[in-house]
Amino acid sequence: MLNAKNPGIVADEDHGDWYRELFAPSIAVGLLQPSDLAGYRNGQVYIGKSKHVPLNKEAVRDAMPELFELLRNEPDPAVRAVLGHFVFVFIHPYMDGNGRMGRFLMNVMLASGGYPWTVIPVEQRERYMESLEKASVDQDIEMLAKFIAWLVEAGLKGKPVAKLSPSSSSS
Repeated sequence: MLNAKNPGIVADEDHGDWYRELFAPSIAVGLLQPSDLAGYRNGQVYIGKSKHVPLNKEAVRDAMPELFELLRNEPDPAVRAVLGHFVFVFIHPYMDGNGRMGRFLMNVMLASGGYPWTVIPVEQRERYMESLEKASVDQDIEMLAKFIAWLVEAGLKGKPVAKLSPSSSSS
């Protein structure tokens, strides 16, 4: 995916393709319109149960190049992973799927540093959402950074927090 290229450049060049690939099935089942995959959103979005209001559509177009510049210039892959995920979700550039794209971006940044693919387990969703809310509303990213570090560290030790369910591991 990265082919020894700067991960910030790869993310800038390829994130639209990643989004279309991940969410094309949503068109087939009627969750998204084809125009929703054409680029950044053209309307305001809101996040259920969050006090954070994502940027307006004009600000999205200003903020996304800044995000990719930050990723291009940050040498530490762990910092790129946390900031990339957080800033992407804070901006919320698409009509739907911003959290999944933020986690995908986080993993691309982690992979650029040789870290394992990291899944946020459903059992930890409340803690994850709480840490995102604190970062977005209170401008305190420490809880999110520590949460991601905990997940990555578990993966590095060969004991990922996310587990396959018994039914899915037997198929």
